[in-house]
Amino acid sequence: MKYLLYSLIFLFSSESIAQQFTISGTVVDEQNTPIAYANVIVMQPITEDLGNSGFKNIKGVSTDEKGFFVFDNLEKGNYRIAISFLGFKEEVKTVQLSKRENLKITLKEDTETLGEVTITSTKPILKKEVDRLVFKVANTALSEGSLLDVLRSTPGVLILDDAITVKNSTPTVYINDRKVNLSASEIAQLLENSPANSIKKVEVITNPPAKYDAESGAVLNIVMSRNLITGYRGNVFSKYTQGIYPRYNAGINQFYKTKKINVNLNYSFTKSKINRENDNSVNYLDNSGDLEEQWLTKNNRNTSSNNHNANLNFDYFIDDSNTLSFSSNVLLVPYYDYRINGQTEVVDNENAKLFNFNANNHSKDEKYNLGFNLDFVHRFKSKGKLAFNVHYTDYDYQRNQNVSSDYFFTNNVGNFSTAFITDNNQDTNIISSQIDYDLPIDESSDFSFGLKSSAIKTNSNIAQFDINQGTGTIDFNAENSNVFDYEETIFAAYTSYNKSWDKWRFSGGLRLEQTNLEGLSVSDNVKNTQDYFELFPTLNLSHQASEKVNVYTNYKRSLSRPSYQLLNPFNFFLNDNTIVTGNPNILPSFSNHFVVGTEINKLYTIEAYYKDSSNEIVELPRQDNTNNLLIYSPTNIGNTKELGFDFITYFDVKDNWSVYFVTSFYNIQEEAFIDNQLLKMDQWSNYSELSNNISLLKDRSLKMNFTLTYASKNQQGFQIVDSRLISDLSFSKSILKKKATLSLAFADLFNKQDFAVRSKFGNQDNRNFTNLDNRYVKLGFNYKFGNTTLRTNERTKELNERDRLEKN
Repeated sequence: MKYLLYSLIFLFSSESIAQQFTISGTVVDEQNTPIAYANVIVMQPITEDLGNSGFKNIKGVSTDEKGFFVFDNLEKGNYRIAISFLGFKEEVKTVQLSKRENLKITLKEDTETLGEVTITSTKPILKKEVDRLVFKVANTALSEGSLLDVLRSTPGVLILDDAITVKNSTPTVYINDRKVNLSASEIAQLLENSPANSIKKVEVITNPPAKYDAESGAVLNIVMSRNLITGYRGNVFSKYTQGIYPRYNAGINQFYKTKKINVNLNYSFTKSKINRENDNSVNYLDNSGDLEEQWLTKNNRNTSSNNHNANLNFDYFIDDSNTLSFSSNVLLVPYYDYRINGQTEVVDNENAKLFNFNANNHSKDEKYNLGFNLDFVHRFKSKGKLAFNVHYTDYDYQRNQNVSSDYFFTNNVGNFSTAFITDNNQDTNIISSQIDYDLPIDESSDFSFGLKSSAIKTNSNIAQFDINQGTGTIDFNAENSNVFDYEETIFAAYTSYNKSWDKWRFSGGLRLEQTNLEGLSVSDNVKNTQDYFELFPTLNLSHQASEKVNVYTNYKRSLSRPSYQLLNPFNFFLNDNTIVTGNPNILPSFSNHFVVGTEINKLYTIEAYYKDSSNEIVELPRQDNTNNLLIYSPTNIGNTKELGFDFITYFDVKDNWSVYFVTSFYNIQEEAFIDNQLLKMDQWSNYSELSNNISLLKDRSLKMNFTLTYASKNQQGFQIVDSRLISDLSFSKSILKKKATLSLAFADLFNKQDFAVRSKFGNQDNRNFTNLDNRYVKLGFNYKFGNTTLRTNERTKELNERDRLEKN
């Protein structure tokens, strides 16, 4: 009888659990565009009689990027759903819940309330998702700097000497989910010259979905604000930076929207001069591995440039279901002046001076990069979406270089000089097309697939002319002149599936890529061809183990292709004995990345990861001990294994003070055959970042950010990099009735950002110390005009809605 009673209780309980329901839905505007971050509150009548009762708030959420929301575990009964968003009329729906409900809510504009709304968000928000970190920075002190300044303060991102890294690898940079087709230094240049006052968030995607290129082992997606409200608004800005030399930046951002069009046009101009000091030592060895000569060099590098950046985004809402968009990203550099003045002293193994020489390298560059996107999006009544994209990039680069060296010997016997000039030109065209189809299967699952093709064609040439210092005659140097033609085509297809059930969430995808490339070095008639087909799976699985604990795991296979710059065999001489060159025999590198982690109480994230890479591509300084040359050239180093443990937390110390902290302990193990010998190296390292965001004054109009980033001694391609501490402090103050903002920033407060890199293995022994021009003070001014109540798509009444929820 007892067991029968237990059975009845169990069956009754199971039936009760089975009677829990779900309300989900999508929030869109009148153009059928999803509204992200809309507030959705579900309310329940205090009594069962809807006509004679009040309501109490029981749950509240914000819509995601697709305008989607969901409320789980609701019992059968009557509910009221309230949806609100900045500049739109609040929509209220009454639902009599007896089955799963899936709603579509269209919000209508409410221009009368725009003047009453004021942006109040003042601190960055860090959110950990299963495959990425989302760093929301709109309306913070960070958003008053440049896009590069924001990335410097983004958890997990390290920027050093124009090199952007995420977990010791170079990420692919996207802006609004569109790939930026620039070199690493040009991306840093673009981001440094682009204001951050229109940025919404940065997504550090460590496990990108299958829709991203397989080459995107890690992705930095910079999401910019788009206007949701009709009208015209904008801002003008100016910044002055004082490092060793002054730098200037000024520009304008403009937004305009009607019922049919949405336009965003930005322009900025930057004039800069940046200094860098390098101390380089090379120990040239004899055949026995003993020191023969030591070359000690001090280089002073100055880079002066004028940059023009322009961005255009244009949306045409054909009807509720169809949108046509055009966007462009233009980088013009009509003036780029690069000077290296170096002094080198050469001593023997007993430190006796043999000779010294002075080298001067002067380069003048001109370049432009024009990127264009055309998009068409169709939204089906069944909630599916079909998207087409065509992209075109035109890149042109010209460099004229003049290098001269003067050699001095003991007693001035045998002194001589050398000089040469080079002309280098490169023209690159990239065209790609892509189609994506997203199909929601039900409220808990969706399916997508897509196709993409891309083609890259680049033609480059270099001509060197030697100058006879005695006669002044100029002779063509055929050995150091060349033409390089390169073509690459990639065809890709992908499919992905997302599913949520009970306390589980799954997303997985598979990407297929066929790559064909051909590079031809004309002077020596050397042709390099590669043809390979590869599969790239992506998997994410998470489980809500309890109310406060979520566990997850993910896996991704990716590759790193050698760029056409790395394959280019041209020799670029920094002086007579230091050469930067490409390697046409570089192969792609493949990686497998595994992660397991847990999120506790939505405050703490703990992760362990393992990454195994083959044919890792690194640029090594290789010394030629016979000819006393130092050659920087890319190479495949064999196998690289990385094991790491991460900890992330984000919390409020006080209502006006938020903190996020990230730390990672990791080990890198490298193994390769170099100079016919097996080399193995490994190193444990630490990366940590601590950021404080504080709002001051009664009206919280003064905002402050203080960020410390520490990178311990670490290993990169058989090179040991010194530890460094990056420190940034920034303030911003709203003035002129919040129509204007003054900002002040200080970088490298403790002067601990300079570093040394050491190569010591086999017959290699060299060291390079870099003193960067990264200690500066930056003063900025930003003034808003037009509809100044709108800074971003993000809802400002969200905090008020949450307060309403907490009071009930």
